Amino acid sequence: MPEVRPKKHLGQHFLTDKRIAQRITDSLLANGCDTVLEVGPGMGVLTFGLFERFGSKLKAVEVDAESVGYIRRNLPELNLIEADFLKIDLRGLSMGKFAVIGNLPYNISSQIFFRIIENRDFIPEVVAMVQREVAQRIAEKPGSRTYGILSVLLQAFYDIEYLFTVSEGCFTPPPKVKSAVIRLKRNSTKDLGCSYVMFERVVKAAFNQRRKTLRNSIRSAFSGIELSETYGTKRAEQLSVADFVGLTLEIQRLIR
Repeated sequence: MPEVRPKKHLGQHFLTDKRIAQRITDSLLANGCDTVLEVGPGMGVLTFGLFERFGSKLKAVEVDAESVGYIRRNLPELNLIEADFLKIDLRGLSMGKFAVIGNLPYNISSQIFFRIIENRDFIPEVVAMVQREVAQRIAEKPGSRTYGILSVLLQAFYDIEYLFTVSEGCFTPPPKVKSAVIRLKRNSTKDLGCSYVMFERVVKAAFNQRRKTLRNSIRSAFSGIELSETYGTKRAEQLSVADFVGLTLEIQRLIR
């Protein structure tokens, strides 16, 4: 494996600790996956180990031209796609069922997870390194102040595991916050039993005014709606995924 040469732009902190890189690649099981897709390989600290494990099953998508050039010079056998993960047509890549892995840029990690939700029926597993607070939020259970929109939307379709914390010294340049690695494995839910578009709208409305009771936060988003006592007196962080499905069904009935 070539020596990693971290860059100091794009607002990204590059992992340089090879032991942590090995732990991350080992965390990906990829059972039943036709393809493994690495998001943002950068200088390849995960890529070379992934290629040793998965060979031609591995693809990578990278938007930065310098990183693309580096990977192509040092690992020309890799199927590397020069594109923005947030804009690329993932289904058009003909990858079958694919696992996603990556050290995700802090500033777009939430957007990447929303794309994963959109393509959930094709993505059985995700292993991602993100800011620790984001990882904790995604894995959090109802009742916590950190439980939020991503917690509900991801847990609706994935079982979440917080795997381990990564210290600031494992990166160049060192970030001001700790990172963490999480694993998402697709659960058995195919259909929530309500409109997913409405479900997402309800979840976002509830948490956008999370200090208010649902009676007030939902009324702000859906004018004229008067919730039952079952939901109206509660706050967003008190509801499980199943509760949000029930809330969505109630709202769907009320707006007909």
